[in-house]
Amino acid sequence: MDGAHVTAEGLGLKGPRGWAFRGITLDAEPGSLIAIEGPSGSGRTCLLLALTGRMKPTEGVATVAGAKLPRHMAAVRRVSAPANVAGVTDLEPALTVGEHLRERALLQRRFGDSLREALHPRAGRSHEARLRVDAALAAAGLDLESLPKGSRTAVRDLERVQEVRLSVALALVGRPRLLGVDDLDMKLSDAERAEVWEMLRSLTRAGTTVLAVCRTAPQGCVTVRTDHGAGQDAERPHEEAGKPGGPKEDADALA
Repeated sequence: MDGAHVTAEGLGLKGPRGWAFRGITLDAEPGSLIAIEGPSGSGRTCLLLALTGRMKPTEGVATVAGAKLPRHMAAVRRVSAPANVAGVTDLEPALTVGEHLRERALLQRRFGDSLREALHPRAGRSHEARLRVDAALAAAGLDLESLPKGSRTAVRDLERVQEVRLSVALALVGRPRLLGVDDLDMKLSDAERAEVWEMLRSLTRAGTTVLAVCRTAPQGCVTVRTDHGAGQDAERPHEEAGKPGGPKEDADALA
């Protein structure tokens, strides 16, 4: 599947404490690696959620794979997937890696596949689900054999970089055209961060458009800065819970 063409013109989002971000302009071709760059508290996460159809912009316009925001948020959600977003894609510490993967594959089969795919025989759908999971794990660079207990390893026993890779793999099960990955700076060493950036670049080389939140973007990215006109509520997506298209609504849809 081709990646999403992403554009924005004067995009802004205002919350209870002021502007989370404002004046965002962007034009990224399919298969681009887009870095949302800025300090913590500058609206990076809110912009990622807006461009993946999980938060409703207050002003300006954007398009993702031809679907316009804020008018067609549901259409954008169908072609995009967030990963590693606190309060939206949280992993359950007590569940195993295998349980997370099986749950996501089941949800994809029930709610994410097209009607044509849903009409396939059950055995065929199960085989397709296994192929999807294997492909997602490979793309995210997560080798189950390298984990302490393989697929039976609990999330609480994973290293931070393994958690990020698992979250990305779960998002990739749905074969999104746009993948949004939050906070690549949190609890990752320089070497681990470099590994994750290379993994994201490999996804773009395969065609997926990737949004990645970071403090400082590496070279070779389409870079958008969020530290101009940001308000105090910028990194508080949970305060938008319950609003149309907000993270809580989306988290319920993913669960």
